[in-house]
Amino acid sequence: MFEGFETLDIETPDRGFGSARIHLRHGGDGPPLLLLHGNPLTHMSWHKVANQLAEHFHVVAADLRGYGDSIGPEEGGNNHINYSFRAMAQDQVDVMAQLGFDSFQVAGHDRGARTVHRMALDHEDRIRRLAIVDIVPSYHVWRHTSKNWALKSWHWIFMAQPYDMPERMMAGVPPEYYMEKKLSKPGIGLKHFDPEVFQEYVRCFNWKTIRGSCEDYRACVTCDYEMDGADYNAGHKVNAPSIILWGEKSHTGTVYGDLVPVWSEFLEQVTGFPIDCGHYVQEEQPQVLLKYFLEFFDH
Repeated sequence: MFEGFETLDIETPDRGFGSARIHLRHGGDGPPLLLLHGNPLTHMSWHKVANQLAEHFHVVAADLRGYGDSIGPEEGGNNHINYSFRAMAQDQVDVMAQLGFDSFQVAGHDRGARTVHRMALDHEDRIRRLAIVDIVPSYHVWRHTSKNWALKSWHWIFMAQPYDMPERMMAGVPPEYYMEKKLSKPGIGLKHFDPEVFQEYVRCFNWKTIRGSCEDYRACVTCDYEMDGADYNAGHKVNAPSIILWGEKSHTGTVYGDLVPVWSEFLEQVTGFPIDCGHYVQEEQPQVLLKYFLEFFDH
């Protein structure tokens, strides 16, 4: 996995969100392509496509602040701003700049995709093209909740509860148990997860990650919602070419159906396609995802 990639830890400056240490792997030849993972995963979620992408791009696969082996501030800050998608996006822009890339293409899954959406709004001059995998915009989620969404997305409300009840409950069970219950989706299970990678997810599910990820979900319903609402009400859309990919059997696909009309309210140039899988698209259908990426991204 990630053969020929270099492993790095990069310190990012405090730009009002606290500093962070971002763990990443990078390698390959071609234009820069940043890959961002979701909750409760790490950059290892891209392991089935990273080497093939590296034949066409200089791939950077990074852990978000607080996740994996990346470290963010101990405190969430005022209104949880230190774990907002704005903070996470700024980290990655700073990381790419330190690697020598002032502009780049980017793909994100789950929380990584929400980071990508914010990144493309805040750093329009940096993002050339973006891929968003298996989400609808956070602002749309909160304004269109339903029974079906709540049952399939229980952790959104649970993890957003005040410190430290969610943290203590999540840390109160073995990490293997929590990760199995969180990642095993009805009718799909864990069969698509490489055992070695699954154990990496388990290894990284420690107090630091639990704390950071809960702050992420608290930010989503507070400061992130405020920022997203301000952009939406001002008609501020992402201008860069965008592709939306989603699993037909995922909670996103089964609750929302065709995601393109939803995203058209937030993205100026958008195309999108369903994929025959669940939520963890890059681990369930890596070759299909790879095909779409190679067709969409410039290389």
